[in-house]
Amino acid sequence: MSTPSPASTGPSARAVRAASWAVLLVFALNGFGFASWASRIPSVRDGLDFSHAQMGLLLLTGAIGSMVALPLSGMISARLGAARTVLVFAAVCAVGYTIACFGVEAEAPLWVRVGLFVGGAGVGVWDAAMNLEGAVVEQHLGRSIMPRFHAGFSLGTVAGAGVGSLVAHVQVPLTWHLITVMVVDVVVVAFCVRAFLPTEGADGAAHASADAHAVDPAADPATAVEPSCGHSLRETLGTWREPRTLLVGLVVLAAALTEGAANDWVSLAVVDGFGTTESVGALGLAVFLASMTGARLVGTSLIDRLGRVPVLRLSGLAALVGVAVFALVPVLWVALLGVVVWGAGAALGFPMGMSAAADDPRRAALRVSVVSTIGYSAFFVGPALIGFLAEHTGYRLALLVIAVPVAIGLLVAGAARPLPQARQDAPSTLDA
Repeated sequence: MSTPSPASTGPSARAVRAASWAVLLVFALNGFGFASWASRIPSVRDGLDFSHAQMGLLLLTGAIGSMVALPLSGMISARLGAARTVLVFAAVCAVGYTIACFGVEAEAPLWVRVGLFVGGAGVGVWDAAMNLEGAVVEQHLGRSIMPRFHAGFSLGTVAGAGVGSLVAHVQVPLTWHLITVMVVDVVVVAFCVRAFLPTEGADGAAHASADAHAVDPAADPATAVEPSCGHSLRETLGTWREPRTLLVGLVVLAAALTEGAANDWVSLAVVDGFGTTESVGALGLAVFLASMTGARLVGTSLIDRLGRVPVLRLSGLAALVGVAVFALVPVLWVALLGVVVWGAGAALGFPMGMSAAADDPRRAALRVSVVSTIGYSAFFVGPALIGFLAEHTGYRLALLVIAVPVAIGLLVAGAARPLPQARQDAPSTLDA
């Protein structure tokens, strides 16, 4: 009887713990970079002397970059592996935002748009690849941890916005601020990805092939299964025809729209809907973000105890109740309680959708790409549509439209049930 090679038993508990911390930090860095740029948007507007409408179109350029790149992120991650993909596209993001900063300095809107398009593409693929690695770590842990990674992103955005506010207050130039942030992001990401676990694709192909022969040296080469180092364009397009993947995408779409609409409109809806000050409107957004971050931190235990589908349904119901209270109750403090419930309901759908998309490691990269594309489409486009509706109804009532996709997400939540193979093969690395 032959003894399996150590590699065939999977990574050690220490390696999985190191990867878990590395992924958490990469999520936080992604959020920190995004919020650093967002916090200096007034400087961008002033540097280009743009109107509100011009700024809206300018910022849409970054969203278009992400939307163009995201459908290809699965194929890229499968060929390069998650670690290389995260590092390469963190660098692409840094290059894009650097170009945008120099474009603002030179008062050259075309270069700002080019930079934002490149930066948006970098952010999109980086985001999909880090979610893929997060799912790999989650599978090796044998318990739900993806919501904590997304909480790391939320904490990163809070830190990025705070630092951005501080450096803007002391009048640090936009270019120096953003370039420093991007260099730090890339350097720390390069350090973190060294601890990533191999994913299906370039990271793991050689090792998997060697392990297959190590277990049985006499195996017939003609019948041995060689892992693929990537996926073809045909396989990428085929993933868009998988019913379960598309249904999981609808779940993530509902969660992304619920979160994105709050990020964009809660503060303004509080100000206009209750006739209060801008500071109280900012407090409304802070309440939402704090509730969502807290729910992500505690949500892992809830998912492990109740299961993915029941928590998705509870989250959807909470989002429906929270939005309804905020939109319909005319008392400010009660509406803010609705924001708390809304934030908790919006917290877990996106990370659980990423976990569901990655249940089968062999096709995880492609499915995470599809689900990310669907989710971010809602995140970028949905809030803008709510803005158009608000012209006729006001911001608070316009937000009730969120109930439609959330209700659809509730109906199809069963699609996110763990695949039988994923349940059967759940690793027990930390119990070893």
